[in-house]
Amino acid sequence: MNTMTNKKDNKSSWAIGGGLLIGMGIGLFYLERSPLLFAGCMFIGLGVGLVVTGILSKKSL
Repeated sequence: MNTMTNKKDNKSSWAIGGGLLIGMGIGLFYLERSPLLFAGCMFIGLGVGLVVTGILSKKSL
């Protein structure tokens, strides 16, 4: 296996997971107000992680 491929995959998974965790952390502040805001923050964090993954994959090409 190529180590460069593994590094790129690891960065992608870290970006997606990190975005999701940030969204979850922000959503915890809104959990008492509305559970839907909590879920929305998680989806926004997931979306940000996916966008960052796309940017990282474009830079590696």
